[in-house]
Order: sequence, then C-alpha cells, then structure tokens
Amino acid sequence: MPNCRECGAELPAGASYCPKCGTPVEAYTELRLADWGERFLAWLIDIAILSAILAIIRLSTLLATWNFAWAPDPLRWVPFVNFGFDNVTYFLYWMLSEGFSGQSIGKMIMRIRIARSDGQPIDFAQACIESVGKAFLLPIDCIVGWILYPRRRLRLFNHLSGTIVVRSRRYSRVSDTSSA
Repeated sequence: MPNCRECGAELPAGASYCPKCGTPVEAYTELRLADWGERFLAWLIDIAILSAILAIIRLSTLLATWNFAWAPDPLRWVPFVNFGFDNVTYFLYWMLSEGFSGQSIGKMIMRIRIARSDGQPIDFAQACIESVGKAFLLPIDCIVGWILYPRRRLRLFNHLSGTIVVRSRRYSRVSDTSSA
C-alpha cells in the first residue's frame, strides 16, 4: 500500500485524497523513463541548433575581422575529453536551459525532461553536474552509464547528479523496460 508523501499515512486503494492530511493522490503520479532513442534525438536536435548558431558566429567573426583564430584546446591530448569553445557553449546552454525549465529545445521537441529521482524539478547544481558529462565527457559518460545502469537508463553523470530523464506526459507508473 502506498504512503502519503506529506504525512506518511497509508493510502487506501483507489483513494483520491490522503485520509489523514487531505493531500491529493494524483500529485503522486509517477513518471515514465525516456528511452535512449528519445534522448539521443533530443541531443542531436540540440547539437544541430547550436552548431548552426556557432557556425554563423564564426562566419560573421571571420568576415568582420579577417584575422580569425580560435584558441586551441589545452587538453586536446586527453582521449574522449574536449574542453574547446564549442563544448563550453554546449555546457552553458544545457546547464541554463535545463536548470531553468528542465528541458532544452531538443527535449521540448521530443517531449521529455530532466527531473530529480523523485520527479521534482532539478536545481542548478544538478543541471551543472549533469551537463558536464554531456558537454565534455560524453563517450565516457554514456559507456559507463550503459554498463552500470542499463535498466535505469542513466548516464554516469545522471547518476552523479541524482537525475533521470522522463517523458513529459504523465503516466501511471515508472517503467524500467523499453517500450516499442
């Protein structure tokens, strides 16, 4: 039998409100995890949009100065890690968009969002931690996550930040199995 999140009282089957404190039970609707395909498409949409914006910025800078050179990446020799200008831009974009609303443009289009493990909105610290893996360490982040957390569909930095990626629509229960 489930318990009320406000007062801890047991909720009878089919109850609409907690019998002890009156909190609506529908507020406890659990969420359905987004699958890897939805997450990949959201990431791809974000990368395409940001790459187009960065290309326009580079082109306008090149045409305006004719003396264009981006600073080299000081950690270029570290495998699977990239701290270049583009990646810093991606990090700031994901941290700010997901920190404010839980969704980037790609996630909005795919109707998924990032949330805490209990389904509540994330804070900026969680958005920052989660975005580090996605922007700078994506291959390592995904491979380690796929190995360690396959049923929970977590990247390593999702686990470290205490976040999950869920479908925006409400469902009746958390699903750990992929749907067709």
